[in-house]
Amino acid sequence: MSLLFVLLGCSLVLSVQAFYSASDDVVVLTPSNFNKEVIQSDSLWLVEFYAPWCGHCQHLTPDWKKAATALKGIVKVGAVDADQHKSLGGQYGVRGFPTIKIFGANKNKPEDYQGGRSSQAIVDGAMNSLRTLVKERLIGQNGEKSNTSQSGGGGAGNKEDVVELTDDNFDKMVLEGDEVWMVEFFAPWCGHCKNLEPEWAAAASAVKEQTKGKVRLGAVDATVHQAVSSRYGIRGFPTIKVFRKGEEPEDYQGGRSRGDIIERALDLFSDHAATPELLEILSEDLFKKTCEDSQLCVIGVLPHILDTGAAGRNGYLEVMKKMSEKYKKKMWGWLWTEAGAQMELEASLGIGGFGYPAMAAINTRKMKFALLRGSFSETGIHEFLRELSVGRGSTATLGGGNMPKIHTVEPWDGNDGQLPVEEDYDLSDVDLDDDFDKDEL
Repeated sequence: MSLLFVLLGCSLVLSVQAFYSASDDVVVLTPSNFNKEVIQSDSLWLVEFYAPWCGHCQHLTPDWKKAATALKGIVKVGAVDADQHKSLGGQYGVRGFPTIKIFGANKNKPEDYQGGRSSQAIVDGAMNSLRTLVKERLIGQNGEKSNTSQSGGGGAGNKEDVVELTDDNFDKMVLEGDEVWMVEFFAPWCGHCKNLEPEWAAAASAVKEQTKGKVRLGAVDATVHQAVSSRYGIRGFPTIKVFRKGEEPEDYQGGRSRGDIIERALDLFSDHAATPELLEILSEDLFKKTCEDSQLCVIGVLPHILDTGAAGRNGYLEVMKKMSEKYKKKMWGWLWTEAGAQMELEASLGIGGFGYPAMAAINTRKMKFALLRGSFSETGIHEFLRELSVGRGSTATLGGGNMPKIHTVEPWDGNDGQLPVEEDYDLSDVDLDDDFDKDEL
């Protein structure tokens, strides 16, 4: 019986994760094949960006398969697991699931699909887009797709975002700088290098934006700058190496599409990301900036300082800091507040008045939150966040769908709390006998 439950559990997991298979007419897209299948294709593509834990995505799956079968040979239908391949989702600005984009005449600037989610609505939307594409081609307004895809313009990336590295500037920029570098060593006559050029330029633009310049892409003409090239034993072209400050360079072994390159760059960025700062909620601006800039905002509501003292509070804060370090690759926001300081926030999370310390994780884009049900400890919080990160946590709508009011408060001074000082009343000049009515006895 136990084996049956194990097999059943495995099959349920697989059914959630494996939305599409080789037997479906939906093309499974990844960073490795996206450029070849979609960007370099002359076909019209409808691409769904989904997450396996997303309920709406699960409901869409059968209709997406039906539409793909109906459109077979006419319009290409694909799907990207954007939870697994975050680089592709980030490249096309995907912020919610499922997101459907139409890759038409200009593959570098897809359009958002705004139609219904039934198979019939999807087919109708695809055919409307196809008619538009055919009309544009008929009157010669297809935007010279083949030129823009190779020139580095039209959304393909800006060549200026690829840093030109030389024998003179290599050490100062790459070895002495704080950024992580991916460096291509190329030869102008190399055919593979020419094929890589637009992909490298597109990736450089995306990486520059998504890592805020913390990861940079450079290029060395190895036929001209032979000193630096020979130092690193460059014998074939193109050769790509990863440079991290204070470490030996490593060979890049991944794919050569922009998606592959971006994905590796984002991994490098998250590996070397600083631990997010744990901030006290002091104002509405601080709260909004932290939570709106992050997919999730983790908030601890700690007991009043009179209940724990400085030592107790610092103990709770230390637990939160350790967990922010553990989950730093997620680039979530981390906040805390004292019980009673932000009553509207507590009420919107259903905390209010008891059960401190408490913790919630908020997705302000979806106006959803989840509460920590286990212990406020490294083990309890890890289990809570791990479940959320794979889409298994139980969520609720935040305060009826509205952001709570955040009050401006003074920061904690780091000291133990002080009881309010009671006022002393001087009664020396009061004659109690004058106010005493003996008749009341």
